[in-house]
Parts: sequence; C-alpha cells; structure tokens
Amino acid sequence: MHLDHPESFPHRHTYSAARARRPDGSRRALRVGLGGPVGSGKTATVAALCRALRERLAIAVVTNDIYTREDADFLLRNAVLPAERISAVETGACPHTAIRDDISANLEAVEELEDRTGPLDLVLVESGGDNLTATFSRGLVDAQIFVIDVAAGDDIPRKGGPGITGADLLVINKTDLAPHVGSDLAAMARDARAQRGELPVALTSLKAPEGVAPVADWVLGQLAAWHAESAGSAALAASADAEDAPGAAAGARV
Repeated sequence: MHLDHPESFPHRHTYSAARARRPDGSRRALRVGLGGPVGSGKTATVAALCRALRERLAIAVVTNDIYTREDADFLLRNAVLPAERISAVETGACPHTAIRDDISANLEAVEELEDRTGPLDLVLVESGGDNLTATFSRGLVDAQIFVIDVAAGDDIPRKGGPGITGADLLVINKTDLAPHVGSDLAAMARDARAQRGELPVALTSLKAPEGVAPVADWVLGQLAAWHAESAGSAALAASADAEDAPGAAAGARV
C-alpha cells in the first residue's frame, strides 16, 4: 500500500512529505530515502554523503534494520555525524514495510531528530536491504535513491523493477570491481538508461577519493530545488493569510 493509492487503508499516511513546513511554521529538512539490495553499498553511500556534505549542511540519518542496529552502529563507529543525529529503526519485518506500507516508525524517528537537533537541512532515511521492488512512500521522503552494485551482475539494470525504473536517482556502485567480476559497465549504464528514460544514473566507486561526488551533487541540486519550492509555498501562504486578515477585508470595502 502506497501513499499514491489512498483507497487502500485510507486512515494511514495522513501526513504527507509534500508539506514543506513543520507544525511550528519552520521549514523542515529535505528527506531523501536510500534503498537497494543487501550489500549494494547503501550504508557506505550514506557515510560518504555525510562526510562530503557535513561541513555545508546540517544532516541527520535514520537507518532501518530488521532486528539490529548494525547500520546505525557502523555510522557511529565511523563518526560520520554526531551521535545525536543518528537514529535506528528496528522494523521487525520485511524492510519495505517500514518505508512504504506503515511508515509511522520512520516518521516518528525523523520528526524526533528534527525536534531534538534541528533545524536540519537534510535527513537521509536508509532502508534495510531489499529486492528490486523496494520503494519509499512519498509520505515519508521527498526523493529516493536506489543503489545497486556491479558485483550482483551486469544484468541487474535490465531486470528492471520499481526501484530501478522509478527512483529519482539510480546509483550503480562498486564500479572498481567490474574487471574482477566480469561486469560490463557500459552495458549496465546503457540498460539502466533504457529502463529509466530521462531519470539520472550515477556510476560510483566509494574507494575513489571523490567517488560519492555525483550523488552529493545530485543531493545538493534536490536541496536547492526544495528550498526554492518551499520559499514559493511560504510566499503563497503569507499572501493568502494577508487576504484573509480582517484589515484587508475592511480595506477592500473602502
């Protein structure tokens, strides 16, 4: 059940990530989800993004694991962010359940981080490892990154699935392993673009010093667009409030 299909369990997802403002009127953080199969490099990508952007942005992270805090503990051990900006959700079920079907635990974690450490610019929500069908509810995140890796086989982009075809950014990770596992990077990129049309594809190797740069640049672009959109929404809201004010109505009658 997705936010896109409110006829299923309509009592859920009353919150929408499309709301750019928090209840107190302040602008909330951009929320970006990272999904992908087990071992594709999601946590390493989150860590690399934090290192690349933490001097420029106020960032927090929510990780999802079934029964452990393994991913959160990895981020803590590597000190990519202050401990108070990292939160772990133990889903107790299939990973996609907590990012798509019942997002309440993740929403609570995100909002608690913003209350405790805000204002924040960016919250990264990492899913537990899942298959190619994993997608995030738009009630939880504003944009989704889907991470696959070359070691899983160069036929993965060709297989498609909602994660590959619909994510806002597809990352083909661990390109440094291609010669060792016999994967054809050119074919993977070609097949990915055939599946995705105009949606972007980034090839990354986190072993390289600037390996996460294409993903970081994409995130910054999303954030710039988010700020512009939320500023426009705020201006419209202010205009509507001014028109509804008693003084405005009295002035109109003069």
